[in-house]
Amino acid sequence: MTDWRPRSGLDTARLRAFLLGRARRYFGERGVLEVDVPALAEATATDPNIESFAVDETAFLQTSPEAYMKRLLAAGYPDIYSICRVFRRGETGRRHLREFTLVEWYRLGFELDAIVDDAVHFIAAVLDREALVDTMTVYGYRDVFMQTLNVDPLTAGIGELADAAGADKNLKDSIAADRDAWLDLLLSTRIAPQFNERGLTVLKHFPASQASLAQLCPQDPAVAERFEVFLGDLELANGFVELTDASEQAARMDRDIDVRRTLGRSPVPRDERLIAALRDGLPASAGVAIGFERLHMIAARSSDIRSVVTFV
Repeated sequence: MTDWRPRSGLDTARLRAFLLGRARRYFGERGVLEVDVPALAEATATDPNIESFAVDETAFLQTSPEAYMKRLLAAGYPDIYSICRVFRRGETGRRHLREFTLVEWYRLGFELDAIVDDAVHFIAAVLDREALVDTMTVYGYRDVFMQTLNVDPLTAGIGELADAAGADKNLKDSIAADRDAWLDLLLSTRIAPQFNERGLTVLKHFPASQASLAQLCPQDPAVAERFEVFLGDLELANGFVELTDASEQAARMDRDIDVRRTLGRSPVPRDERLIAALRDGLPASAGVAIGFERLHMIAARSSDIRSVVTFV
């Protein structure tokens, strides 16, 4: 038996350690505190697009440190970051792992443009490519759909979205009337492949239906204060201006749970402790999550995420 050996070698491990050092130095220079949170909890993400590993009837491996970190912020912590292992069921392939390293951080008082700038500077610092900051392209989500596909993602019907995707009957039957699934498909297959292969692309103001844990835009509640950062068509960062309204967060979780039930997804409980933290007062803040192995892929000039981990 030879499959006991690690997938990657010593040079890969050294590069990972070097990149992690840059990440911690970035936060240290800005006074952002590193925190440690559990990987096992009684609640997990309700997002219908994310599947958790249930350890038993009362515990889940975490898909993100977000809930714990927001509880820390509500308890009076300053700007914080975490570099931790997270777990997502069903995510495997050249760009996805079931277990991976997430860099997540929160900055108090930051609005959308400030947290976008922070995310872009972090990526440039870890990769030691400052030119990425100066050459990035910024699009509004709606604008890039209109420019690329001549489709308005906020108003287009299912038929128009399916036509834009060139969907056959099997695909139409599979996605059916899930608008956000159609939008995600168009973004990943029709729009992102046209992004600059050597530069960063920032996409801002996702539809309100994809707000997740983000605030809605004060100037236009049809969109959310959410952004993503890409290098070429590879998504690197996902960030929000954070929702602080406990009642709205609870309602969104309940809607997610209903959707999960309709789709036949695994049932998950609502995170009552997170809602309680929001009721006590989550300060105005913005957060970002970045899959660290994807940064490692870029630094290693690899197209397969499995090449930068020791074991899968």
